[in-house]
Amino acid sequence: NRSVMASNWQGTLRSTEQGEMVQAKFGLPQTAVRQLEIYTTAVLLATLRPPQPPREEKWRNLMEEISKISCQNYRSTVYENPEFLAYFHEATPQAELGFLNIGSRPTRRKSSTAIGHLRAIPWVFAWTQTRFVLPAWLGVGAGLKGACEKGHTEDLRAMYKEWPFFQSTIDLIEMVLGKADIPIAKQYDEVLVSESRRELGAALRTELMRTEKYVLVVCGHEKLSENNRSLRRLIESRLPYLNPINMLQIEILKRLRHDDDNNKLRDALLITINGIAAGMRNTG
Repeated sequence: NRSVMASNWQGTLRSTEQGEMVQAKFGLPQTAVRQLEIYTTAVLLATLRPPQPPREEKWRNLMEEISKISCQNYRSTVYENPEFLAYFHEATPQAELGFLNIGSRPTRRKSSTAIGHLRAIPWVFAWTQTRFVLPAWLGVGAGLKGACEKGHTEDLRAMYKEWPFFQSTIDLIEMVLGKADIPIAKQYDEVLVSESRRELGAALRTELMRTEKYVLVVCGHEKLSENNRSLRRLIESRLPYLNPINMLQIEILKRLRHDDDNNKLRDALLITINGIAAGMRNTG
């Protein structure tokens, strides 16, 4: 659900929406009015009270340090672990996305299977399907943990309270973590992943829990989305429908990988993909 917005703080805003989001945000009169209210409120706030820059140079330096740790952690997992690519193909429906007509472009820029040649949208989409949402949080926990262990916990809390950019970044990560589901992701591993690679999945789930822990430390919440009850209720209201669809998808993937020309299974997989994407919304 990519959305690009820009404002020059002079009472104007430019918004670029993907095609399917035009229908979702403006397809009904009441929804369109609500969306325009959100845009108007954002413009007013940004014009009357522009976001403050970081008040201390120390904060910029701390962000740079978090960024370096985070990048190193991400790359060591995705690019430097020789088992990761095989794990990715086994644990997610990424390989199956290629023969489902659900996008305007091929899933890869080249015929190579390397991660670097995979398009960004199917990369995020595949992890969102399994409720792991790995690209959104991988590296974040390591970066925050590194800063906290060096005695910067109070600095991070001050940054969250006083620096809008940092607060919105943490809030977005917290929102995605609220949609992640460790037991569901583990079920994909147990059914679809080779036994030799399940240890990698377990390590990544531990990393997800660590990320949740340090995001909560920084924002001061006792549980995820504590400051956004409407979002929390929205997520929880979808779970009775979303969880069974994930279970169905796991079983369909298991069967399809032993019978990959079965058109009925492909159709069934597409239904589960659409259902999970509708429930998760953060599809890439």
